[in-house]
Amino acid sequence: MNKITHLFKIKYPIVQGGMIWNSGYKLASAVSNAGGLGLIGAGSMYPDVLRAHIQKCKKATSKPFGVNIPMLYPNVEEIIQIIIDEEVKIVFTSAGNPKTWTTYLKEKGITVVHVVSSLKFALKAQEAGVDAVVAEGFEAGGHNGRDETTTLTLIPMVKEKIQIPLIAAGGIATGRGMLAAIALGADGVQMGSRFAASVESSAHDDFKNIILATKEGDTQLTLKELAPVRLIKNKFFNDVQALYVTCPSKEELEDLLGKRRAKRGMFEGDLVEGELEIGQIAGIIHEILTVEQIVNSVITEFNFAKNELQTIAF
Repeated sequence: MNKITHLFKIKYPIVQGGMIWNSGYKLASAVSNAGGLGLIGAGSMYPDVLRAHIQKCKKATSKPFGVNIPMLYPNVEEIIQIIIDEEVKIVFTSAGNPKTWTTYLKEKGITVVHVVSSLKFALKAQEAGVDAVVAEGFEAGGHNGRDETTTLTLIPMVKEKIQIPLIAAGGIATGRGMLAAIALGADGVQMGSRFAASVESSAHDDFKNIILATKEGDTQLTLKELAPVRLIKNKFFNDVQALYVTCPSKEELEDLLGKRRAKRGMFEGDLVEGELEIGQIAGIIHEILTVEQIVNSVITEFNFAKNELQTIAF
């Protein structure tokens, strides 16, 4: 039995990334209904909005779903309480110390998964008592690891040292990518960019369309002094690079970033001044599809590629 499908009680070992401004209840419930694990992205929601999305998700699916919580947000205690009140059974934590909330959440009967970008933090997450880890290579969109460790190298390094289930993330959007991750030692995969460009994603249509136009080399990891993030190279990104030429202070970078850049870009569709977070794998995303089409395509390609490899011998 697959460790991830068993842990979450789902059909396929496919987890949807809990992306800010993309992962509302419509996306999460659609992924769960299609056989994966949908996640509501709490990072872009005020507490009352999160509560409403959880309640709507419960009505839209009878299947398991979870909430992703970036722990760097100031209202995390209120978010945790809402999750407990609404009886959410699965929580993915990120951008913080897993020791802070893991024991408390597990005492409430919640399955806890932590997102990491290095072997060091995977071991810390395991020590904290999480039920599984997501190991995310720096190919991924959005906030990322400073060390720029690729998925191809990160997954086997983490697999070698941990005993708990391992979910691979970063640069995975197809069945072949899923098969490769499992061959490297992962028990399942988490996909963000592919689901961002879905019908059910809550992102602005203009952002979805720019994902389709994104090619190799059109994204880059930047703003490491604040929180490393992979962005599409638009005017805002170019302004950041121009500021770097002056050897800016952290405060100057914060001033340029300002507030609401991610919301402006991904939710409101400002492709010029907004922060456009997407992974390198966007270069092979060519259509906006329904979640059901995406999941079916991934599973079909996975099985085809698996059978294809069985014909190869050396």
